[in-house]
Amino acid sequence: MKRKLAGRIVLLTTAATVAIAATACSSSKSSDTKSDAGTLSTDGKGKTINVWLQSDAQKGWPEVVTQATQRFEAATGAKVNVQWQQWSNYTTKLDSTFAGSSGVPDVVELGNTQTSSYIAAGAFTDLTASKGDFENSATWLQGLAESGTSSDGKLSAIPYYAGSRVVIYRKDLWTKAGITAVPTTISELNADLDKVKAANAADPNFSAFYMPGKYWYAAMSFVYGAGGTIADQSGGKWSGQLESDKAQTGLAEWQTLATKYSVGGATKDESDQDAIMAQGHVSAIVGNGWELGSVTDPKTGNPKLAADLSTFPMPGTAAGNYTPSFLGGSDLAVPAKAPNAGLGAEWVKYFTDNTSQTALAKYAIPNTTSLLSVYEGQGQANQSTGEAAKNTWFVPNTPNWANVESGNVLQNMLESIATGHATPADAAKSADTQIATTLNATS
Repeated sequence: MKRKLAGRIVLLTTAATVAIAATACSSSKSSDTKSDAGTLSTDGKGKTINVWLQSDAQKGWPEVVTQATQRFEAATGAKVNVQWQQWSNYTTKLDSTFAGSSGVPDVVELGNTQTSSYIAAGAFTDLTASKGDFENSATWLQGLAESGTSSDGKLSAIPYYAGSRVVIYRKDLWTKAGITAVPTTISELNADLDKVKAANAADPNFSAFYMPGKYWYAAMSFVYGAGGTIADQSGGKWSGQLESDKAQTGLAEWQTLATKYSVGGATKDESDQDAIMAQGHVSAIVGNGWELGSVTDPKTGNPKLAADLSTFPMPGTAAGNYTPSFLGGSDLAVPAKAPNAGLGAEWVKYFTDNTSQTALAKYAIPNTTSLLSVYEGQGQANQSTGEAAKNTWFVPNTPNWANVESGNVLQNMLESIATGHATPADAAKSADTQIATTLNATS
């Protein structure tokens, strides 16, 4: 099933942010008297909580929702009304609901790149005092844990599930090129791609490794893998860091894939790379684990490739070290104006506990490193994505980051590199200036 686990960006206008902040601090009080400071509550007799979950769970793991809800209802006496949501226009719905005076749910799901603006606006209940009540909180996946935490360390959202990116490749094409084992370093990867490219030189449309020019999730993985970062904060000010030597090393590694081994994607993003791979002229891509299924989907892909596809984590500069993967996923939060905040937090506790996450591990990466072995045990593809999830990176933790993404700062930088219109150094200099201006902007 295709799940968009990354790039779920909330674009809050200044007016919406102010409205949310104001209403979050309004005099509207929760009917759950035990919900102060995010304290969990089991006092649910005669009450019903409303939970907004995305339809990913409805389609992919409804039994996980059911068992958690049943245990919660038995323990609290409350009823649960799960209201299924769609990612399309979801943040618009959240904004209008949070800014209003009624209809606020007790639990909401958000993409992990959506949370920072809401956290900064004070839209969620502070769960810091209750962190220890959530199982596996000490071993939450780093990318999810960071996305639910404010810049001053307060916990506002609980990790739910994740997805990570791996190399999806054609075993048959690699075998024909004389490759007998997956690469363990970036140097080995490039050497293997040279062989695959040479073996398919007769096909002018062939990509040994298809790398879209705007694929910033992939490009920034190489930046972080080289020890670089997108931006850094010092003395209360943000500065872009893509001009640094380490970031430049990572960008050069990405540039090799995008220009030497990829054909036809210099001005594109990754949204249709699975369909492009299904056409048969691509030997490898870097994508979410579920994209393997999209490539071979009987309706939209090429099922004839099913037996030929496999995965491995993107190798790093040294054997045994993987290039960090961007960790996309979802978090669960309790709105500040939730009528039953304590009960909402209690439901989240059940839905993210060891029992629920173990069941969820059949379908998606659980929220804790302690259960990755369960997830990896489901199959070879899961082994790769599970390994990738152990070493991840996340975007700068600031509410203004959404404006960097919506402004296509990284996408434009990378496209200029992939098309040859700018060197990595020149492109990074321009991007760093834009990043600093955007992240340091005030309302």
